[in-house]
Amino acid sequence: MPHRPRTFVAAALVACATVGLAALLSCRSEPPGGTLARLQQRGEITWGADIQGGEPFLWEDPADPSKIVGFEVDIMDALARRLGVKQRFKQYNWSNLVPSLERGDFDIAMNGLEATAERAERILLSRPYFVYAETLAIKKGARYRTLADLAGKRVATLNQTYAHDLLRDAAVEIVLYEGNEEPYLDLENGRVDAVLLDNVIADRYGCNRATVTCLPGDVARGTYVIGIRKNDPELKLAIDAALDAMVADGELERILTKARLWDARQTEPPPPLPALSATRPRSFDGNQVRLFLSATVVTLGLSLGAFLLAVPIGLLLAVARVYGGPLASGAARVYIELFRGTPVLLQLYVIYYGLAPYYAFGPVEAAILGLGLNYGAYEAEVYRGALSAIPRGQSEAARALGLSPWQSLRDVLVPQALRIALPPMTNDFVSLLKDSSLVSAITVIELTKRMTIAGAELRGWLVPGLACAVLYLALSFPLSELARRLERRLSRDQRPLTL
Repeated sequence: MPHRPRTFVAAALVACATVGLAALLSCRSEPPGGTLARLQQRGEITWGADIQGGEPFLWEDPADPSKIVGFEVDIMDALARRLGVKQRFKQYNWSNLVPSLERGDFDIAMNGLEATAERAERILLSRPYFVYAETLAIKKGARYRTLADLAGKRVATLNQTYAHDLLRDAAVEIVLYEGNEEPYLDLENGRVDAVLLDNVIADRYGCNRATVTCLPGDVARGTYVIGIRKNDPELKLAIDAALDAMVADGELERILTKARLWDARQTEPPPPLPALSATRPRSFDGNQVRLFLSATVVTLGLSLGAFLLAVPIGLLLAVARVYGGPLASGAARVYIELFRGTPVLLQLYVIYYGLAPYYAFGPVEAAILGLGLNYGAYEAEVYRGALSAIPRGQSEAARALGLSPWQSLRDVLVPQALRIALPPMTNDFVSLLKDSSLVSAITVIELTKRMTIAGAELRGWLVPGLACAVLYLALSFPLSELARRLERRLSRDQRPLTL
């Protein structure tokens, strides 16, 4: 009898877990395989793409932001019509299109998806619908003419592209980006020496810049294709047939001409599938471990540098808020609310790209500055609370001893405030370690970015993810333990002495 309540609770927990699991399973994306029959039955085909790709691929219609336009939207409309269904766009990060397709999040992937040997091993690739050329862009006046001339130089490209594979086999320092325009902005500002990307991107985002020169000739050629799951061969046959029909009746040419993409390359035989990159990793080996450890050093260095900047900034802001006049206190409050009230990622973009026309910070400099300025606002509130916690009698005693306000702050109040603030400061540093993952947006390859690169290259996220988690824990756990020890020690020190 006394064990029945426990048994009932356990049974209830098991039931809840079962119901929850069933709900999760019911919400899972459709299983792969048999997709053609399902989409024809429901009258709709879903396709994954990233709207960040922008013009000419797909973008929001300025006249109606709820509508997506672009040459790939037009191709999807034509494909869906020929398959007898409607098309529905699904927004996904471009780097995750292939794994999301494999998960069954959508029926097909189409967004400047390049035909590569690695992708052909994972998914089915449709017949090409566009032939592109890799275009090398340099700063106007530079003497580089080929990739070989750029040995040892910084060359920008997008991650998981054919251009990235080409650069792996060249003796250059690869700088990876997520957006189309950012590489050319950095080329203009001298932060990279060249950019290698598809001519579709180069013509619209790079070659039209006054300080950028796109070199003539094709570094290489490739094709855009539609990605289909391995166990959907019937869907691939249907899509290939629809694309063949679009070529035969001229609809594909009309779509590409409308987007100003039709050129002589489209009338020539498409290039063969590129060979596997000789330097592409195949397993999580010792070389991957070294890369992860190197990224860990970058993460730790960035965090230390940013925190060393945040502490004095926070201290000055706290003193201004507590002891400054109306002007100093108001300015400090504006700073704190500005940096706490806006995303740190936005601040990094403003510092790295927004200020570039006036002063081009390096990626590491911008990362340390952005994180330091942001965390300075948070540290200010920690120190303000610590200063407010100091008994008023301490200030009065300092004045009684004849200390000036500056001496009182330096020798009496600030040391006590820092002692009180040590535990939350340690916790803030742990948070800063994790927030440093955001600096990958400005081309810094830290620990999380290294994990995403490894996950894409090894076609699996579990091992790189676990390695990343272990290294973050190795960095943060000692600091968390230090914070707990400090809290226990300070709590003992603050107990009243026995008389």
